Amino acid sequence: MHPDLAFPVWTGERQRRIEDVLDRALPRADALPVRLHEAMRYAVLGGGKRIRPLLAYAAGEFADADPAVVDAPAAAVELIHAYSLVHDDLPCMDNDTLRRGKPTCHVAFGEAEALLAGDALQSLAFGLLGGSAMRSSGAACAMLATAAGAPGMAGGQAIDLASSGTALALPELQTMHRMKTGALIRAAVQLGAACGRPLTEDERSALDVYARAAGLAFQVVDDVLDVEGTDAALGKTAGKDAAQQKPTYVSLLGLEPARQHAEALRAEAGRALAPFRGSARRLLELADWIVQRNH
Repeated sequence: MHPDLAFPVWTGERQRRIEDVLDRALPRADALPVRLHEAMRYAVLGGGKRIRPLLAYAAGEFADADPAVVDAPAAAVELIHAYSLVHDDLPCMDNDTLRRGKPTCHVAFGEAEALLAGDALQSLAFGLLGGSAMRSSGAACAMLATAAGAPGMAGGQAIDLASSGTALALPELQTMHRMKTGALIRAAVQLGAACGRPLTEDERSALDVYARAAGLAFQVVDDVLDVEGTDAALGKTAGKDAAQQKPTYVSLLGLEPARQHAEALRAEAGRALAPFRGSARRLLELADWIVQRNH
């Protein structure tokens, strides 16, 4: 891909690429069991910003990786993300009815089918990653498992559920979101970079600082948009956090300080990769997009 492409063009091309990869990786809708496969495809295709695959491709470019090698880990991370949304929306969790501008998976297919679809998407992610062309697919699977499991996303969701109606201090809130949201974003960057040349210690350290800051910034902006956005703009239920009395950056800091916190995290991500500005161009642009987005 030409390095001088404008960011929206690059983003559009990568989004179309990952959509095709996901379409080919998912079971055909007419294959048995049809209802399960329909639910899986419904939960994954045709929606979402694809920020995690974009980060994987951008980190791959940083490490001079062949995009064809990045396809599998980029898709695997997105499948894990999609499964988490299906489960998070269930009545036993956040009990939401709108996701990516359409009824949530359990509303469209029933709770049992949605639960199974999420389970199947998680299994598909690890199968895809384990069979990838990466140098060490086993280590990649272990990395993704940590990000998705109790030390990461699942553990963060457990803390989130337990914290409804309570006040968390800023360090506690940051820990929760580094796990719930940040761990998978960090894994996307790490997995993408692992598809290319071996990195120096300075490069690995800079990528890690970047990924941690970008992952936290993503959640801070989500909290702001939950207050400022609409259902139509967000493609999901706005105002949900306040209605469920969840601790957020807005409830803890206030709206304007939360915005300022997101900007500070964007600056931190930028400083980390400043020495590698040429090869890190797309990562830097993605950090800007994460903070400046309106949905």
